Amino acid sequence: MNKVFNNAGAALDGLLHDGMTIAAGGFGLCGIPELLLDAIRENGVKDLTFASNNAGIDDFGIGILLQTRQVKKMISSYVGENAEFMRQYLSGELELEFAPQGTLAERMRSAGHGIPGFYTRTGVGTVIAEGKEHKDFNGETYILEEGLFMDLAIVKAWKADETGNLIFRKTARNFNPVAAMCGKICVVEVEEIVPTGSLDPDAIHLPGIYVHRIIQGDHENRIEHRTVREG
Repeated sequence: MNKVFNNAGAALDGLLHDGMTIAAGGFGLCGIPELLLDAIRENGVKDLTFASNNAGIDDFGIGILLQTRQVKKMISSYVGENAEFMRQYLSGELELEFAPQGTLAERMRSAGHGIPGFYTRTGVGTVIAEGKEHKDFNGETYILEEGLFMDLAIVKAWKADETGNLIFRKTARNFNPVAAMCGKICVVEVEEIVPTGSLDPDAIHLPGIYVHRIIQGDHENRIEHRTVREG
């Protein structure tokens, strides 16, 4: 089975439909699947639900899909740095489900392992717990969180072989491995594709069994806030 496609549009061909759910890797602007997000915007698919730590900024990351009103709901941990995100949420145009970062990662990972839900103390007594099942264990209250089983996962890695084994680079790993696991189909963009067998098995961060399609492309490495010391 050939997993390598020529570009993002080709890799997403036949996968997108209105109302679908998508898990996206990345943290801030680090490790976001920018080429695949551009292709989703160009496709015009709408009423999307995204599970991602945040929505990037207004003109980069998932923020570009907020500008085109293609996103119906966000499942996120952090909603800062994006004025359009805040405007749509406060005006009632965008649904928002808050998920603490650790909980969001575990919801993705659980789905990838076929686990429908788990109990956690995180969020007990806050808005996070509203409407969720509560259960006591050893005198402590926990809430039930459900695994995030998504239609599609889009992630970014540093390097892949032709069978989809992935290596992530430093902090760009962030949510990408667990996001890749929770989609029925996983599409990955990478900076380099190498021949099968050329990667050290001990260096692989995510095995190719989770990866269905791969593209290689040029990426833009943005910095959200550049802080320098005065000379």
